[in-house]
Amino acid sequence: MSEQIQNVDEKDFESKVMKSDVPVLVDFWAPWCGPCRIVGPVLESLAKEHGGVIKVVKVNVDDNPSLASRFGVRGIPTVVLVDGGTVRETVVGARPRADFEGMIGRSVGVAAG
Repeated sequence: MSEQIQNVDEKDFESKVMKSDVPVLVDFWAPWCGPCRIVGPVLESLAKEHGGVIKVVKVNVDDNPSLASRFGVRGIPTVVLVDGGTVRETVVGARPRADFEGMIGRSVGVAAG
């Protein structure tokens, strides 16, 4: 995992996600999840490209079931966009890069891509 993406858990979720100064893409995943391994590199690339404008964090659902429950995660990967402490958008499943770029663009008001 790159230094652009942080693992967060129940202890630091509030400070790193809900109170973040920038929008946060939260990747709910698990190590055994095949589609999660497809989404991971896409989010890593987006974190590098949009660093400072957005933040990308990962939440292991096996280790943090209460966070998964709090955000209604029923399938993984689930990527949730949190901006200003509010969930703005949720995407479930392995999706094309353009879907995640769109989430970023709609949140920060920039052209994606």
